[in-house]
Amino acid sequence: MSEGGAGPAVESVFDDDEGGSTRGVVRIASVAALGGLLFGYETAVINGATKAIEQDFHVNAGVLGFAVASALLGAAAGALTAGRIADRIGRLMVMKIAAVLFFISALGCAFAPESWGNGGLAVFVVFRVIGGLAVGIASVIAPTYIAETSPARLRGRLGSLQQLAIVIGIFASFLVNLALRNLAVDGANSELWFGMDAWRWMFLMMAVPAVLYGALSTTIPESPRYLISRHRIPEARTVLERLLGERDLDITINRIRTSMADEEKSSWRDLVRPSGGVYPIVWIGLVLSVFQQLVGINVVFYYSNVLWEAAGFGEGSAFLTSTFTSVVNIATTIVAILLIDRVGRRPLLLVGSIGMTVTLATVAICFSQLTDKLDALGHPILNDDGDITKTLPGSWGIIALIGANLFVVFFGMSWGPVVWVLLGEMFPNRFRAAALSLAAAGQWAANWTITMTFPAIKDFSLVFGYFMYAAFAFLSFLFVLRFIPETKGKTLEEMDALAGINDEGPNA
Repeated sequence: MSEGGAGPAVESVFDDDEGGSTRGVVRIASVAALGGLLFGYETAVINGATKAIEQDFHVNAGVLGFAVASALLGAAAGALTAGRIADRIGRLMVMKIAAVLFFISALGCAFAPESWGNGGLAVFVVFRVIGGLAVGIASVIAPTYIAETSPARLRGRLGSLQQLAIVIGIFASFLVNLALRNLAVDGANSELWFGMDAWRWMFLMMAVPAVLYGALSTTIPESPRYLISRHRIPEARTVLERLLGERDLDITINRIRTSMADEEKSSWRDLVRPSGGVYPIVWIGLVLSVFQQLVGINVVFYYSNVLWEAAGFGEGSAFLTSTFTSVVNIATTIVAILLIDRVGRRPLLLVGSIGMTVTLATVAICFSQLTDKLDALGHPILNDDGDITKTLPGSWGIIALIGANLFVVFFGMSWGPVVWVLLGEMFPNRFRAAALSLAAAGQWAANWTITMTFPAIKDFSLVFGYFMYAAFAFLSFLFVLRFIPETKGKTLEEMDALAGINDEGPNA
């Protein structure tokens, strides 16, 4: 890949599974997907610490939103640069760099000095950004490497391992947060071990999978695509033999060489048509990527504890509810993996958009019923910040909880995994690298915007916020209906036709 973006062209170099080891391919893909697990943990662990950070560093909603979203700034930078770095030093070395960055972030966030006041918060933000760099790198290198070592007929399912690993990472962070919060007895902001608050241990625990990721990355082979690009043919032949067996290796190697000849010419300029303007498929991919975030999914995973406490749940119940939601997310992602190569990409997106619209609107209606929580004498109960505690009366709390989890179900079976797979399939070979780069940057920018604005939206009106996310979900349905092609089973030549590019190339 040239023009550093979302990684080298993510297509499988294999046409079949004959002679290879499917078990070996799955193991290799699983190790690579550990980056996605850390991706999920790093981005979601903040959920259990937001209230404690707000109290320890004495910040308002706007500053808290920035602290939570700061990792996403690093993620955008990591996604934009990971591809070029991977082309220069190899996929495995980039995985190891990501593992080191995750490890550094875990230590830095855990030990950010509270006594420094705003300076301590600045330290925390810096290490969150470092973790974000690792997240951005992982969001690129894992699907890239998996695609480059996967048989074609398994591409959709193995490519979806990235999303499965992400949601498992989110679940792991919620589980760790819940366990540490319960061990601390008095909540995430109370001391646990060695004089450190429980919320600091939530970040420190990320060091364990970071070390595991770095160690296991030494046990898998380098991508044959990268090896061939560096003219290390004997090594590439060894890897291909391990994955494919001995059949037709020379044909496979020549096919990779031919494919890479066009990709090496890819640049940002290739996104522009000779007649002027960017190719429509580029805008389609960018908007698709942005819609994945505008529906507000990461509000659920970054702020769910704050959200449910605002709805009248106690801190312990909020932690438990968030953990349950992450389990639902894992289950529905597995369903999507089973369906994606059978049902297709487009139908899953359409069903997901309809379901998200209805469930988000339901949650918004529920939050319109928020009332003041009263004591036995009828007086308003104040929270730790001196504000009146709110609650959802009667069955409204249960309905909101069901609606939020059904929203996660519809997202997890559709927009979560399908977008990652689609972005790897819908762009033509000759500018896929640059187009993926743009789409990844757009997704992280949208994620940052939604994440940073939620604290202020929560303080203004949860009803407004959830109706806004529901509106985006409805617009996503119209967008898919009008613009998204079905890529299941299509050849690369058909992808060129969908993109409006003739056989003579983009500059013809």
